[in-house]
Amino acid sequence: MIENVTHAQLGQKSAELRYFLTKSDPRIGRPDILAMAGPGSKSWGKSATAIEFNGRRSPAIATRGMVASSQTLASEAGLRILRSGGNAFDAAVAVAAALNVCEPTSTGIGGDAFALCYHADSKAVTSVVGGGASPAALTLELCRERGHAGSEISPSTDALCVMVPGACAVWEDVVTKHGSGKLTLGDILAPAIELAEGGAPIGPVTAELWRRQEDLLKQQGATCMLVDGARAPRAGERKSNPELAATFRRVAEHGAHAGFYTGPIAEAIVNAVAERGGVLTLEDLAVHKTKFPEPLSTTYRDTVRVWELPPPNHGLAALLALNCLEAVLPGVGAPAHCRTWDHSAVESMKIAFADTLEHCGDPDHPDALLASLTPAQLIDKEYAKARVEACGVNAQGLKCTSVTGVKGDDGEGEGGDSNVAGLRPSPDTVYFCVVDGDGNACSFINSNYDGFGTGIAPEGCGFTLQNRGHNFILREGHVNCVGPSKRPYHTIIPGMLTRTDSGDLFAAFGVMGGFMQPQGHLQVVSHMVDGGMDPQAALDMPRWCLWGVGSEVGSESVEDSVLAVEEGHLSINDLHRRGHPVDHTRGLERTVFGRGQVIARDEHGVLWGGSDSRGDGCAIGF
Repeated sequence: MIENVTHAQLGQKSAELRYFLTKSDPRIGRPDILAMAGPGSKSWGKSATAIEFNGRRSPAIATRGMVASSQTLASEAGLRILRSGGNAFDAAVAVAAALNVCEPTSTGIGGDAFALCYHADSKAVTSVVGGGASPAALTLELCRERGHAGSEISPSTDALCVMVPGACAVWEDVVTKHGSGKLTLGDILAPAIELAEGGAPIGPVTAELWRRQEDLLKQQGATCMLVDGARAPRAGERKSNPELAATFRRVAEHGAHAGFYTGPIAEAIVNAVAERGGVLTLEDLAVHKTKFPEPLSTTYRDTVRVWELPPPNHGLAALLALNCLEAVLPGVGAPAHCRTWDHSAVESMKIAFADTLEHCGDPDHPDALLASLTPAQLIDKEYAKARVEACGVNAQGLKCTSVTGVKGDDGEGEGGDSNVAGLRPSPDTVYFCVVDGDGNACSFINSNYDGFGTGIAPEGCGFTLQNRGHNFILREGHVNCVGPSKRPYHTIIPGMLTRTDSGDLFAAFGVMGGFMQPQGHLQVVSHMVDGGMDPQAALDMPRWCLWGVGSEVGSESVEDSVLAVEEGHLSINDLHRRGHPVDHTRGLERTVFGRGQVIARDEHGVLWGGSDSRGDGCAIGF
């Protein structure tokens, strides 16, 4: 049985976007009864007589290269670079730039960018970290003087939330350090420039998220992001951005430092922030550099090695959660019972968030010494076993548990439906991945944080500035307390999987969406490894999300969070019974569960791609 569900009204009043959710198929939400036999197994390529259609659509298949992104035209831009002789890293930058035009609600050169890079020749995974630091003049004392009396800089559109945008430097550094050498930065930015000048038709989900930010854009004077300076583009309507095209041309001609971090664009950024009370300076921009730390990793089921970014990004939350889940459900292939799996995974995620929010901060800042546990200690498997035992988490537990001690640990809460109607969607990030014919892979993520970030648009530049400073906590003595020249706790994380036996690429993957991201990583990885799902099926599975977790509040937010559960999920009643405060989430609010992409590479070099059905994108290859 397939049910039509009315989506939000998009574009004209008479237009409705309809999507399909399979609600009666017992396989949806039941990895234990899937026919798949394991990650990358030949079962992914069964004959048609054995197909079970565990996803909402089939995965994309290719051999010479593949791109998966949240916008079709951006995916095509990356494919164009691959066909022109570029490698996965060249193509990734082309996709990142094109998404500035197709999905500026979620991303932009005024935001931050991060990447994990798999190098087929060495089988090494390296990281590219482009989270910008706070202004040198930003202090806790200044925030208090400005009236920020709570635990955060609020509202999140305050100009004090503007950090140095790191994306532009990342784009250049990825091409310079990892690119093919066959294409210039100008060649790679060309598809995005063409889209910005000629106009890109806007997808339905993006159009609705854009409409929801109209008031912000008007208040901040960001007319470059509005049609005729007055409204958001409607679904299918072309939106050009000649100012952004000019910005890209300048970066292509002069490079990131001279073209963005110094000169006219830098001056426009500083002036726009200063006019609204911010303290970002030309010196803050000029000293910015991309970082290249060693990524973190852990094994999962002795099958794959999971790679994530180190702090201040919260990739360790995904790694710790996977270790905890392994400790709660040891020695299993596909979960014996999906309801047991969901409860165990939620409790594992709660532990991971509680610990990450207490210990994750900028490792290059003196405040890093305030953390009592290092990332290596947090992702140690013995630590996970001890945390699970200490919190009383087990697969048979009938009640959800306290993981912080902030609330009573008797687990006697009522649970049940919570009134969180109107969950804020997560239009804050784009995630995409590229794999080329040689097996190189780039897992890439670019973000404004909130939709359009602060909404502050430097004059004549065609982009808005992020608001990552909202992720600081205003609590003296905390590792993530606001401070000068310091990177805040960062939510965006790309993911990578390699095979434990050979070191070969298994998959580039990610799920965008604020604090949903490590939760999405946990669920997608488990569905692929435990359930043997192909990438598209793993992405299509109904998800859950601990809603309300936040770095600006700290570990206490874990206990106060609500468990949003997606329409079509079979474990809602069971989670309710176990005491989880459950919200049944439907319609456009499903964006709270993020939008992911996956490209897997099997033992024969065949690429299997999936793109999230909650977004506007696709996986395409050749």
